[in-house]
Amino acid sequence: MFNNLSERLNQTLKNISGRGRLTEDNIKETLREVRMALLEADVALPVVREFIKNVRERAVGAEVNKSLSPGQVFIKIVQSELEAAMGEANEALDLSCQPPAVVMMAGLQGAGKTTSVAKLAKHLKEKHKKKVMVVSADVYRPAAIKQLETLANEVGVEFHPSDISQKPIAIANGAIAAAKKQFFDVVIVDTAGRLHVDGEMMDEIIDLHGAINPVETLFTVDSMTGQDAANTAKAFNDALPLTGVILTKVDGDARGGAALSIRHITGKPIKFLGVGEKTDALEPFHPDRIASRILGMGDVLSLIEEVEAKVDKDQAQKLAKKIQKGQGFDLTDFRDQLQQMKNMGGMMGMLEKMPGMGNLPPEALAQVQGDKMTKQMEAIINSMTPKERARPELIKGSRKKRIAAGSGTTIQEVNKLLKQFTQMQKMMKKMKGGGLKKMMRGMGGMMPPGMKMPR
Repeated sequence: MFNNLSERLNQTLKNISGRGRLTEDNIKETLREVRMALLEADVALPVVREFIKNVRERAVGAEVNKSLSPGQVFIKIVQSELEAAMGEANEALDLSCQPPAVVMMAGLQGAGKTTSVAKLAKHLKEKHKKKVMVVSADVYRPAAIKQLETLANEVGVEFHPSDISQKPIAIANGAIAAAKKQFFDVVIVDTAGRLHVDGEMMDEIIDLHGAINPVETLFTVDSMTGQDAANTAKAFNDALPLTGVILTKVDGDARGGAALSIRHITGKPIKFLGVGEKTDALEPFHPDRIASRILGMGDVLSLIEEVEAKVDKDQAQKLAKKIQKGQGFDLTDFRDQLQQMKNMGGMMGMLEKMPGMGNLPPEALAQVQGDKMTKQMEAIINSMTPKERARPELIKGSRKKRIAAGSGTTIQEVNKLLKQFTQMQKMMKKMKGGGLKKMMRGMGGMMPPGMKMPR
C-alpha cells in the first residue's frame, strides 16, 4: 500500500531535505509536487487542500525558521500532518459494557465484510481473549450465511445459525439472547450488503441498528475504490452512527487515497486494515506508523509485533540450539525459514516495514516482489530427497535435472536456490561464533543487488 505515493513523496522531499534555508519559493515548488502526489494517490480534493494549507502555514512560520536543519523539519511537518489527516492515534474498539458487547458490521457487497467479521472475531479471541459469537443477518444471500459458518469454524469461534426465512432483527436478537445465556463477551452481527447505496438498504440497516443498539458499528470498505471509499463511508455515516471503519484489500492498493481521505470526510477513525485474504490478515490502524511508512521511514514497531505473533518460537529455538552445537544448517532448515517468512507476509511485507526501503532502486525491489519466488524455492526443496536436503553437496548434474523436472523449474533456478542457501549457511556459521552484527553483515549477502541492511 502507498507504493506510488511513497515513491513520489520520497523523491520530492529528498530535494528539499538538504536545504540550508527554506524560502517561500522553494516551499511553493515542493508543495506543488506534494499536492500532485496526493491527487495521483486518489486522495479526495478537500483533504489535499486542507493538508497543503496546514503544511504551508507551519513551514513558513517560526517552526522552520528557528531550526538548524529546515529541510528535516519540513519533512517532520509533512509527517505530522499525514498523521493528523488519518487520525493521529489508533482508536481501539470500545467493548466496555455489560456483556455481550454487540458489534455490527455494515458495507457494500464485495468489500470483504463477511471475511472481516471472521478476521475481527479471530483478533478479539486471540489478542483480547474474548469469547466471541458471530451471526449473519444477510437474508438475501444464503451463500453469505454458509460462508460465515465456514469461516467461524476455521477461526474457532461460535456461529449462531440463521436462515433466509427469518427477519434480520429476529436473527440478531436471537443471537444476542443466546450469547447472554452462554456468557459470551462479544457478538458480531454481519449485515446484508448491496451493490450500491439505496434507500431500502438504509431503512433496513437503520431499523436493525435501532433494535440491537450495538456498542460498535463498523463500516467495511474496499480501499481499491480510492476516494469513492470515503464517499460511500460518508453516505453510511449520514444514516448510521458509525464508530469506525475497516479498510480492506490494502495489500492490493498501491495508491492509498482511501486511508488519507476517510477520516476527513466522515469524521470517523479507521480502526483496522485488512492486509490479505488469510483470517489473520487484520492489523490495527496506527496513523503514526502508516505516515512513517509513507515517508520511507519504516514501521519497526509493527514488524516486531508481527514477529512476536507469527514466528514459531519453538522452531526458532530448536534451530538456534542446533546451530550453537555446530550441527549445521541444512536445506530443511532453509525451507522452514522460507515458510516463517511467508507467514509474515513474504519478503516484501517485511521489507516495506524496514527503515530506508523507500530509497532502494526499483530493480532491487523487483527481485523480491510477491510470494512466487518463495513458493518456487519451496517446490525445489520439496523435490529433493531427505539425504539431498541434509547434504546439498551431493546435488550434481543428474540430480539437479531430476529436481528441476520434479519442481517444474529449470536447472538454472535450482542453481540459484543452492547459491542462496550457501550464503545463508555461511551466515548461520557466523552466528555460531555469536554476535548479531556478524549475522546482520551476513544477511547482506542474501539481499538483491543495490539492497543493504539498514544500520
